[in-house]
Amino acid sequence: MAKFIINGGRLLKGEVAVSGAKNSALKVFAASLLFKNQIQIKNTPLIEDVFRMKELLRAVGARISNSGNKLFNIDPPEEANTDLDKSITQSLRASVVLLGPMLARYGEVSMPHPGGCIIGKRPINFFVDGLKALGAKFSETSGRYFFQAKNLKSAEFAFRTPSVTATETLMMASVLAEGRVILRNCACEPEIESLASFLNESGAKIKGAGTHTIIVEGLGRNGGLKAKSPFTVIPDRIEAGSLLILGALAGKKLLIKNCEPLHLLSLVAHLESAGVKIEKGPDWILVSRPKKISAVDVKTSEYPGFASDLQAPFTVFLTQAEGKSQVFETIFDGRLEYTGELVRMGANITPCDPHRIIVIGPTELAGREVESPDLRAGLAFIMAGLIAKGQTVVHNIYNIDRGYESIETKLSALGADIKRVQ
Repeated sequence: MAKFIINGGRLLKGEVAVSGAKNSALKVFAASLLFKNQIQIKNTPLIEDVFRMKELLRAVGARISNSGNKLFNIDPPEEANTDLDKSITQSLRASVVLLGPMLARYGEVSMPHPGGCIIGKRPINFFVDGLKALGAKFSETSGRYFFQAKNLKSAEFAFRTPSVTATETLMMASVLAEGRVILRNCACEPEIESLASFLNESGAKIKGAGTHTIIVEGLGRNGGLKAKSPFTVIPDRIEAGSLLILGALAGKKLLIKNCEPLHLLSLVAHLESAGVKIEKGPDWILVSRPKKISAVDVKTSEYPGFASDLQAPFTVFLTQAEGKSQVFETIFDGRLEYTGELVRMGANITPCDPHRIIVIGPTELAGREVESPDLRAGLAFIMAGLIAKGQTVVHNIYNIDRGYESIETKLSALGADIKRVQ
């Protein structure tokens, strides 16, 4: 299997462009099943999760082609294979969002429990409860979930806690429901708003996306959408944020291009509180490592708060800060388990409980062999290797390839000593 070999201690400088957002592209791929005509998706990130979603849609019956490196064309099927492929579904957490458009368009869908990262087997109860509220019948047999509904109906549904994928799934399902659907306590991430805008341009009637209340006037099962223009995937705010943290660790006038600074306000505020000087433009950020990094506490929360997906990279940053910092992970169970590897690299990290750690710095990190446990921790290990003394080897980099496009090429262009070895 492939691995990254990193020799740390290099100063990073130059320009780097942010790819399209994984969590935007995957959802519009799923939304293609709501359409009556071909849709085009521009600025698609060439990452493993997108490749798996493409395979899954082809297994459903969609025709997918590329015209240009990052331009995908998707023709949805009139009749679909509604039993989602087991092996692909169990390797892709985002496969769960297909429940909404497939049930709304084809009247039934079945799938095993979706896979993805090993940060806990995340439940799908929000999806089950929401789709049942819209009139779906649900059953489970031999580890496979079955949903049926001749027509989804008008409903009001409140999420117990905001969920991005559940918000997107029910929003897409509601587009072809009969009557008005009101979703409350929704997630507010930019990817949701971007998806809703595209659906509205294509004939949907969605109000409130990007707020905690979304109202959808359903078109009915026969009221499929028609794309009038291509969908452009928005910049990946998690990649942009990770590069921003890396620039604060090891950058000298590192320019991050093709990003949306307004999506990173909480991260920027935390970095500036730590003493990092940041310049921003309409679609760029300039950052350099300060002479001194000050300790700062961080607590993850739903957007527009501090993103859980940036918690691991930011913890690496805090190992170089002077003083004591607390990291409080409020979103996912098990998402601090990677810190044991950072301790073995020399970090001074003390666990308080499964959701909180204390980081005391600065400490010099030493290179070692590590294994990527999940997408975001994998990138954090790359960042640790880039500032560590000596050589770091990162194994199981498929997890990193799931969400970051050609990350070693981008980092090498900035001066990093990182190589992919088969």
